[in-house]
Amino acid sequence: MGTKNIAISEEAYQRLRALKKPGESFTDVIERMTHSRGILELAGLLSRAEATRVMSEIEEARKESSSRVSKIAEELD
Repeated sequence: MGTKNIAISEEAYQRLRALKKPGESFTDVIERMTHSRGILELAGLLSRAEATRVMSEIEEARKESSSRVSKIAEELD
């Protein structure tokens, strides 16, 4: 694998440095932060109870949003 030199601002360098974990190189940080993750990597992240609660909260938020949109639409008529 070859290497490349890049120029970044001091602010970008400080942000990148703050993201470094012990023993990580800057290349490791960049690879970790830019890695494309698939949905299956999230499997098992939540317990069944947590997932049920999150889904319930999402459904409630959707209902509230739909209700607000309907109310605004009625006011505009």
